Amino acid sequence: MNGQNRKDIIPGIAVDIVLKADQRSGKLTSGVVKDILTNSSFHPHGIKVRLTDGQVGRVQEIKTK
Repeated sequence: MNGQNRKDIIPGIAVDIVLKADQRSGKLTSGVVKDILTNSSFHPHGIKVRLTDGQVGRVQEIKTK
């Protein structure tokens, strides 16, 4: 699943995000969602989240079990 729909993202799920500094390279960072920062229900570049380790970025992929 991609991370464009807010309804698909809940705190506690594992995701891959792209950090602001890594947007040009597209390097992904894995982590667990702590907070959802985007208020809108859809965002074309991915919903912005804060991971449990404090990093902030846009969700590129939701990891499935």
